[in-house]
Amino acid sequence: MTSGIRITWTLGAHGWADCILEDHRTTTELTASRITSAPEDFLTAVTRVVAGETETRVQFEAEPTAYRWIFHREGEDVRSRVLELRDGSDHDNRGTEIWSSRSGVDRFARAVIRCFDEVAQTYGESGYRGKWGEPFPRTELEALRRHWRTHQHP
Repeated sequence: MTSGIRITWTLGAHGWADCILEDHRTTTELTASRITSAPEDFLTAVTRVVAGETETRVQFEAEPTAYRWIFHREGEDVRSRVLELRDGSDHDNRGTEIWSSRSGVDRFARAVIRCFDEVAQTYGESGYRGKWGEPFPRTELEALRRHWRTHQHP
């Protein structure tokens, strides 16, 4: 079990973002482009895990590289894996695992919520839209926050 996960979403050139994943063992960096709804899809996938789905996935496209997150929920824990794929249409077995971590679902959801709260604070919603090219994923963030509050255990 990890002692903590930190996720940082940083906007770069228009339509590009870097996502840094850190835990007590390692740090890795992913890239996402806005050709897909990466932030919305990521928040929705985490919401599904919090709501009890046992497996869900999300993919960041980095043109042509892709980063595929695979979440497995096991009781109150979630195992997260990130595969780097040469092409987004590749099967999982063609990818290279570049990050994996196991955490409590509550701890993981808090890390994701904190990440996007920091994004909103750093860029503001209009600044986010200007750099990313799409609106801030407020609806998906608030859905995750609601599910997290509903499903967290004291």
